[in-house]
Amino acid sequence: MALSLIKFYITKVKPLITKRCVDIKNSLADYWNVSSGDWHWLAESPMPVASLNRHLWRLSVPSFSFHFLLGASSIIATLGMLANSVAVIIGAMIIAPLMGPIIGMAYAIVMGNRRLLRRSSLTILTGVILTIFIAFLSTLVLGLKNISPEISSRANPTLIDLGVALAAGAAGAFANSRRRIADALPGVAISVALVPPLGVVGIGLALGQERLSFGAMLLFITNLTAIIFSGGLVFLLQSYGSIRKATNGLCVSVIILCLLGLPLGLSLRNILIKQYVHDSVTKLIRRRTLTFAARDIREIRILPGDKSLLVELEVAAPLGSITERQVGLVKKFLENELGETIDFKVRIIPVDIFESKSQQQK
Repeated sequence: MALSLIKFYITKVKPLITKRCVDIKNSLADYWNVSSGDWHWLAESPMPVASLNRHLWRLSVPSFSFHFLLGASSIIATLGMLANSVAVIIGAMIIAPLMGPIIGMAYAIVMGNRRLLRRSSLTILTGVILTIFIAFLSTLVLGLKNISPEISSRANPTLIDLGVALAAGAAGAFANSRRRIADALPGVAISVALVPPLGVVGIGLALGQERLSFGAMLLFITNLTAIIFSGGLVFLLQSYGSIRKATNGLCVSVIILCLLGLPLGLSLRNILIKQYVHDSVTKLIRRRTLTFAARDIREIRILPGDKSLLVELEVAAPLGSITERQVGLVKKFLENELGETIDFKVRIIPVDIFESKSQQQK
């Protein structure tokens, strides 16, 4: 019986299945040939070496136009960060021309073009000094001393910023080597944000906040090194230059990135720990305390201190509804659950409740 079934499958079923598969394959091939048309003229290839060399050379020249646009971008970025306006900062990123000479450096490294490398380095150096000076001067003239979230966020770079810069450098190198996707360059400039960190350096110097300036400069160096490294790799993958010429430059970039990885990794670790503590405290307060479980909690802030953890709570509640004793009990509860010493501060926003009932309810 089994032999009969096998013989039937081999002689009858298998040929039918094979024929059906061949018919489907031929139908799909015919449909593709009819629908696709002759698209070979759309095939895209990298720019010739001579054209790309001229293009990046123009972007790397420290011209008046370059410094004018960079100066305007620095003013816009500084004002946007002082005003805590994301839209204004994005506008500064779009007009900033710093990406050009940085990609020029990546190209010069893989091509072994020392003249272009020197020219790009000089352009970047003068641009960095100009941007920091304008941000410093603008902050002094305005007299504003508040550290907005947009400023403080650029003083604590992490490995996430390194990943963004690597991807942006690859995208920038690829977009510069292809004529038809030059429209992607503004998006690359927005993603990597080169001018705002330099603006924060100037703001920190004007306000006497050396730690702020150091963190922002660390972010800029991270962006600069990552863009040069990933941009150089993309140029190599497109057969520009050679690995022999690019070895020294890429090795220096790798060493710098490894050194930067230590503080960036520690910063990311601190952020993750802070986020974990914030989530834990929030759950404990909202779900496991009778004092605040049903309250209108407006904000919970966690600030790490030298010897203790500062927990600040902002609650909307009627006056007298929360006592000092209750706050003390919640503090002890949090210390027992987290295993850390806590300074607990509760800010109560007075709430008056007025209720007018109908005659029927009375």
